[in-house]
Amino acid sequence: MSLGDASAPATSPTPDSGSPVAAAAPAPPTAPGPNDEIKSHVQDVLSSEIGIATMLNRLKQSIASAKEFATFLKKRSVLEDEHANGLRKLCKASHDSSSRSEHRGGTFAKAYEDMMTIHERMAENGTQFAMSLHQMHEDLLELAGIAEKSRKGWKQSGLTAEQRVADLEASMRKSKSKYDALAEEYDRARTGDATGQQKGKMFGFKGPKSAAQHEEDLLRKAQAADQDYQAKVNTVQQERGELINKIRPDTIKALQEIVRECDAGVVLQMQKFASFNEKLLLSNGLSISPLKHGPEARSLRECVQAINNDKDLDEYLLNQYPRLPPRAGEPKYEKNALLDPANRTTITPYVPPGGSQPTAPSHSREYGSMNSRTGPVNDTPGTSLGHHYGQSSSSIPMISSAQQSETQPSHERSCSHGNILNQMSTPFNPQYGDSRGAATQQAQAASSRYNGAIGSISSSGPPQLGALPFQYSQPQPPPAPTQQPPQQPSQPLPQQPPQQTPFSQPPPQSPAPLPNPSQQGYPAGPAQGRQSTPPMAQPTRPVFGVSLSRLYERDGLAVPMVVYQCIQAVDLFGLGLEGIYRLSGSVPHVNKLKSLFDTDSGSNNLDFRNPENFFHDVNSVAGLLKQFFRDLPDPLLTKEHYASFIEAAKNEDETIRRDSLHAIINSLPDPNYATLRALTLHLKRVVDNSSVNRMTSQNLAIVFGPTLMGTAGPGANIADAGWQVRVVDTILQNTYQIFDDDD
Repeated sequence: MSLGDASAPATSPTPDSGSPVAAAAPAPPTAPGPNDEIKSHVQDVLSSEIGIATMLNRLKQSIASAKEFATFLKKRSVLEDEHANGLRKLCKASHDSSSRSEHRGGTFAKAYEDMMTIHERMAENGTQFAMSLHQMHEDLLELAGIAEKSRKGWKQSGLTAEQRVADLEASMRKSKSKYDALAEEYDRARTGDATGQQKGKMFGFKGPKSAAQHEEDLLRKAQAADQDYQAKVNTVQQERGELINKIRPDTIKALQEIVRECDAGVVLQMQKFASFNEKLLLSNGLSISPLKHGPEARSLRECVQAINNDKDLDEYLLNQYPRLPPRAGEPKYEKNALLDPANRTTITPYVPPGGSQPTAPSHSREYGSMNSRTGPVNDTPGTSLGHHYGQSSSSIPMISSAQQSETQPSHERSCSHGNILNQMSTPFNPQYGDSRGAATQQAQAASSRYNGAIGSISSSGPPQLGALPFQYSQPQPPPAPTQQPPQQPSQPLPQQPPQQTPFSQPPPQSPAPLPNPSQQGYPAGPAQGRQSTPPMAQPTRPVFGVSLSRLYERDGLAVPMVVYQCIQAVDLFGLGLEGIYRLSGSVPHVNKLKSLFDTDSGSNNLDFRNPENFFHDVNSVAGLLKQFFRDLPDPLLTKEHYASFIEAAKNEDETIRRDSLHAIINSLPDPNYATLRALTLHLKRVVDNSSVNRMTSQNLAIVFGPTLMGTAGPGANIADAGWQVRVVDTILQNTYQIFDDDD
């Protein structure tokens, strides 16, 4: 079948005249559509000499577009990542700030926390979106790099073949021109036409040539040129055929595939970009308003609507209820007893039970009542303090607890019984020697006012100067004679050792420790007598400024309670706080906590598992812990071992330095060792979270070096500051080599 037959339209069998299709006219041939014409023009361009160059330019455009879109994706990824990180930091900072005590709580705090959680989810969506864009950027760069590399290879092979054929065609045309010129010259020589020939004779190497020789020479040259021209034509035909039939189609096909692959990759990434944008917006929308509603998935609108301002206010006020001060009674006018003439005329001398009023001062005092921790020791002077140190307690007026509560609030004592006895047994004390005359006058005035029945005191108003009772709730009767015989007037008053009481700072007059002021009362001075409210409580069980050995003997705790509570608070609430132990806390908070520990370290208000007990201020707890170690009379690492620690720190070999410090630490006293171990293990946990709190072992060593080691003498702290830091830093870096977890 010929090509014309193949292209002719197929004819169907001729229908019968009776068939319904017989009357129908044959369908006209379809004209070529615009698509066929476009394909034809495209094929003409691709098969021409400019086909390869055109496809190379088109591929270059695709590569440039892919790189440009990749650059856009990278910049967009950076913007989204910065936005997500900024949003995340903002949420964290705002959440931490709102968690402090100066901000609202209740439903507002819960709604605000949920709001920050929603924004954190949005930030996480933004981070995922940025990571996806960055991956798309890398994929496009890889695709563009492969396409560019392939383009270079096909450009070299395709254009080289095109250039080789073009050079052969130029050489062929030049050979044809030479061949045509020799043929014309030969024709002129053969016909005798002198047109265009040079005048004169023609010479050769052997002399002048004849016309026949010249004609023969031209013929030979024309034949050689003909052969050369024919050979070059054959070469051009061969190379051109290979170019048109193989090299050009293969190159164009490969370039078309690369262009399609590059364009398809760019379009695919653009589709992914559109899909990721939709996913980002949808995820943020679901974060703001989730489809599944519930207590765990509240929309932003529901979080805001859940705020109940009235409930929050009521809860806040309810939390302040335990802090209500005791209700004071209505103010009542009480006339001063000194200004009441009726009381001055009706006061009668005081007669002790079972005896008459003493006429002469006795030089004996009942010893049992002086040394009892719970019995009343009423030193209200009835006579001159300078002449009646040995007055018997049976002749001293006493006020019952009911009368005392009606007359005056209780006062705490500032010295112990032993100190009073020592002061009274000495013939003259310079500190009080100049005041004996004034005390005598004051006692005589008090005797003239309160020599009557004690019951008259409550009816005439509160007691005045010189008549203030001690702080006791119930008077204790004198002990039985079988337990403690009374001292004879002629015998000196012995000093009985004080009973075991909580540790306190001794007064300068006596080395005996102070008793608990909550158990014994002290005489009120003139300033106290003028006060209508009790004075500020003194430390009853001091913790700060007391050595670790004394704390251990008193409380029975290897690690002091203040150290334990502070470590517990920082472990629970401060390991993720940036600058912990470096930033200073609130000075009023530190002083308040210090006063509470000095008063009652076992109080429930000092349970630091509840952040309300330390005002939600972890930095103040850290400052309190550092203050405790700074106030120790002997530093934690002790002055005795100070020089040994410094010498050990000067070893450059880390192993020798560690082992030397380990040996010195093992020689510390037991309370110091136990406290150092607890502190070091805690600081190691702080170091383990240094990526968050920025407190490395070096930073903590700078803070705790001088605090734990103290100084060996004047100027030593500055000279040894670097070695102190190295000591603490080495201990922290070798915590588990020096202290075992189950040690």
